[in-house]
Amino acid sequence: MNDYTAIEQQLKARLADIVARSEEIEEDLRSPLDADFAEQATDLADDEALEGVDDVLRAEARQIRAALARIEAGSYGACANCGAEIPIARLEAQPMATCCIRCAA
Repeated sequence: MNDYTAIEQQLKARLADIVARSEEIEEDLRSPLDADFAEQATDLADDEALEGVDDVLRAEARQIRAALARIEAGSYGACANCGAEIPIARLEAQPMATCCIRCAA
């Protein structure tokens, strides 16, 4: 059985970064529009891009939380497909991986 403490710390740090960034985006999206109609168009386009970024961040946060739950449950590092142990090098490179390289291919 592997010790995933370093990966767990990395995941928690990334999750904290994502949550902070997502909160900044949500705050920016809640800000009122400028009175100038030309500026409003620009702001709306920017908001649309920010919503896309926020969606990506939320998806990554879900994956991180799932990985942290697997670490807590003791199932982290086992391939969800075949049950084989996922090599530590793969988990270090892709800490949210749920499958071994063979099954992922």
